[in-house]
Amino acid sequence: MSRYRYPSIPESQVTPRELFESRRRFLNTGLALGAAAVAPGLLWPRSSHAWQGVLEARLDTQLPSHDLAGGEAPTSLRDITTYNNFYEFGTGKRDPETFAHRLVTDPWSLTIEGEVDKAGTFALEDVLKHQELEERIYRLRCVEAWSKVVPWIGFPLANLLKRHEPTSRARYVVFESIHDPDNLRGQRRSVLDWPYREVLRIDEAMHPLTLLAVGLYGEILPNQSGAPIRLVVPWKYGFKSIKSIVRISLVEERPPSSWEERNPEEYGFYANVNPQVDHPRWSQARERRIGESGRRETLMFNGYADEVAHLYAGMDLQRHY
Repeated sequence: MSRYRYPSIPESQVTPRELFESRRRFLNTGLALGAAAVAPGLLWPRSSHAWQGVLEARLDTQLPSHDLAGGEAPTSLRDITTYNNFYEFGTGKRDPETFAHRLVTDPWSLTIEGEVDKAGTFALEDVLKHQELEERIYRLRCVEAWSKVVPWIGFPLANLLKRHEPTSRARYVVFESIHDPDNLRGQRRSVLDWPYREVLRIDEAMHPLTLLAVGLYGEILPNQSGAPIRLVVPWKYGFKSIKSIVRISLVEERPPSSWEERNPEEYGFYANVNPQVDHPRWSQARERRIGESGRRETLMFNGYADEVAHLYAGMDLQRHY
């Protein structure tokens, strides 16, 4: 695969200058304090534990920033962190914000297994020590026809996978979220077969746009957004971007993902953003951008067609949805 070339755009042009000139000053503004007062899960975890300390130290440095949302303004911090789907906390959009404080992220480890030469379970702080972080501003399109623009902090999934040396039999990458029904109230209901699982083809997983995010808006990822580490696949509907990952397995045969298993007629394996393929219960041709009035046209592959369309060359996208 040819090396992806990111546009060279000054950081001040792609994110609000006041949010990035001083992370510390921003955290002390009334916005942060006001949001915390009404949202018990909104405050970021501080550097009291090993992985948090490693990540905080990295965020204190100047990170490269790439605008990959076509110059669109990022959605506000409050809208990003208070309007979410995270069914481990409940099915309401505000449930993640309300109950995210119950997510235990100390300590956190990541198991990498299956068709790799270097399998094992690794403390998150050790994973982070080997990765170069960057900011990437991506569109995020939900299958429910709403969308956001998010300034993520993270690193390419390909970098992690290459470090563990996939074998020639690795054709799919399976992700698994935390399973903790004692603390995650949504997992006490049979909405899905817990824990949450998601699957990518190996070429999708290795694509340069596929990101493992550990932060947003210049800070540690908040619990309701998938702390401490989540997947971001910007050309697919948001449910493919699994949150709070504890396990990555490389396999030869494809297992079903959670939503595909729950309702394959509505949630296909690929879940590529395609305005020409409607959800059985609503059109996907237009979307509602959170924080805006009205609706806008949905872009093929969420606007990333030039980068990813070749992955699906020759496929019937009406059937492989």
